[in-house]
Amino acid sequence: MFDFASIELRPLLHLLLHVLVPGAFAGIWFRAQWRRAWLWMLAGWIIDLDHLLADPIYAPGRCSIGFHPLHTAPAVLGYGVLAAWARTRLLGLGLLIHIALDALDCVLMM
Repeated sequence: MFDFASIELRPLLHLLLHVLVPGAFAGIWFRAQWRRAWLWMLAGWIIDLDHLLADPIYAPGRCSIGFHPLHTAPAVLGYGVLAAWARTRLLGLGLLIHIALDALDCVLMM
């Protein structure tokens, strides 16, 4: 039988927040086009492709910020630039939200 007590909640909460926070942001700030905005912000998950470069690919106790190439300060600066232009704003915001949630996860690991 499956033991639910053995499930660590932090990773589950982390993944749930990666879906809910962009959705809430889209619903509040982009109400007229919230579905489109939410999908573009969810596309920010693409930066997790850099996890494929790590060994192991997934390490539950590893902080992504500063470790993976697309989770570094220069990359975050680029995401800010994307968020500044109307044409790429939604993707840029999704990337910034993703980084903020990954940073929160790092804090929760301490």
